[in-house]
Amino acid sequence: MVERLQTIMDRVLIRLETNSHKTEGGILLTDDATPTRTVGVVESVGENVHSVKIGDKVLFKVFDELPALEKDLVVVRERSLLGKIQDNPEE
Repeated sequence: MVERLQTIMDRVLIRLETNSHKTEGGILLTDDATPTRTVGVVESVGENVHSVKIGDKVLFKVFDELPALEKDLVVVRERSLLGKIQDNPEE
């Protein structure tokens, strides 16, 4: 595990969800055929971010992310976030 990265200003650090390397039909995908990941969990927020908090599951724009210190971490601006995902809408 990498040391904790604290984002600043309007930046959000997101841990990407893992992709399945198999389609629903059972076809195995190579890394090149795996779709771009645009969903993840917020790990850190800058002081100017007000729409999400640590632990929120979010959807963000494709290609707006910058790689961070680990393979599954990306940094995006708050304006690149498209919304929060609720796993349990009844809550």
